[in-house]
Amino acid sequence: MYIDTHSHVNFSAFNNDAFDVIQRSLESDTWMILVGSDYKTSKRALDLANKYEKGVYAAVGLHPIHTQEIEEDGARMTAEEFNHEFFEKLAKFEKVVAIGEIGLDYYHIDLKGDVQAVKNKQKEVFIEQLKLAANLGLPAIIHCRQAHDDMLGILKDFRKEYKDILPKNKPWAVMHCFSGNEDLAWQYFSLDISISFTGLITFSKQWDDLIRKLPSNKFMVETDCPFMTPEPYRGQRNEPLLVSYVANRIAEIKNLSLERVADITTDNAREMFDV
Repeated sequence: MYIDTHSHVNFSAFNNDAFDVIQRSLESDTWMILVGSDYKTSKRALDLANKYEKGVYAAVGLHPIHTQEIEEDGARMTAEEFNHEFFEKLAKFEKVVAIGEIGLDYYHIDLKGDVQAVKNKQKEVFIEQLKLAANLGLPAIIHCRQAHDDMLGILKDFRKEYKDILPKNKPWAVMHCFSGNEDLAWQYFSLDISISFTGLITFSKQWDDLIRKLPSNKFMVETDCPFMTPEPYRGQRNEPLLVSYVANRIAEIKNLSLERVADITTDNAREMFDV
């Protein structure tokens, strides 16, 4: 079986067929974690997960790009203030297995505005959500784009401050859609943080060397659907069922059987998210 550790079937791209998409995956022995990016999509993730006895779980959180005003689908979206009480209430439901997607994203910052103020706001909201995860005993699903220096500094300080309540002998967070280099990966590993791969690795060889050397307990697979569609389906909408193509590419690179990679990544996901 597979566990797609990061999917967005709770997003508008699946408004017309979310249940069909989920059913296809479950029938093919592929489980999933539906990840929120704001309060609305976090609640939608939980609502969907609650309709299934097993195989569908939720993560709730405020994505860094939603802490600022952004343009999305041609419309101007207002910034969302992080409401600790609302997200804590969602996170206490049984089907919620992580706080995410949270983190830092400097790629989407409007350079015409107050860049430092936007970065500071992202950091503040990120740290608050890391604290929420730690206090609830949940792992964090972390997004990072063009912000790894600040990210590492925050995570090092946080791990030091919260070492007494973070999980022992298992990862307490995952860098989702990992796109960094080998040195960066090992810096995250040293902080007891795992990494996860998307369909990116099926059409770029940039991470082949890293994947060959990966410790078996440090990685998972995801789709990040509807984005990051793997070969041979690039250009089409992604969905959890296609996570097997990510696993297959890892199997080819590491010279392992697909079944072995499925087992490794499923075991790692079960341990981190307690599913």
